Amino acid sequence: MNGFRAAAGVFVCIGLFTSAISLSAQTPADRSEYRVLAANKTSTMQKEMQEAADEGFRYAGVMGGETSFGGSEVVVVMVKDGQPSQFGYRLLATTKTSTMQKELQGAGDAGYEYRGQTVFKSTFGGKEVVAILERDPNLSDKARYEYRLLATKKTSTLQKELAEAGEQGFGFVGLTVADTAIGDAEVVAILRRKAR
Repeated sequence: MNGFRAAAGVFVCIGLFTSAISLSAQTPADRSEYRVLAANKTSTMQKEMQEAADEGFRYAGVMGGETSFGGSEVVVVMVKDGQPSQFGYRLLATTKTSTMQKELQGAGDAGYEYRGQTVFKSTFGGKEVVAILERDPNLSDKARYEYRLLATKKTSTLQKELAEAGEQGFGFVGLTVADTAIGDAEVVAILRRKAR
């Protein structure tokens, strides 16, 4: 009987030890914390993204559209996953593709890297193409990009322009389809290559 109790005691100790190992194996770095941001003004969203970044969150995804209570909003998900984060964010929004091209290049020259894009109807700007760019302070001196924005009503034209850009070393990073102020329904593609 004493042998049985001793064996049972060893089994319980092993069971507790195994549970402790499995609990301690999940460190804070294995968990993710999320923050959902929603705004109907792009300037508000950029401010909220930067505030979240200052708290250690990093951009994870974006979508624009109608929400139940907020109306037309841009919704961004930020994540904190235990990795150190000191990223800077720039949110570009415009109804004119020529303006977006200029703003993208300005951001690329400042060390910002494309992360995502969407389309939404803002309170003041009408339907806007929105691009989110991220700046890693550890890489910003090394990572400089040249951006090219292609906007067309015809997918056949986009095929031709993508092929030409590809031959020049531009890589595709994002695509939206939306009504813009001048172009009506346009396909907008963003491409980039390392600055020379």
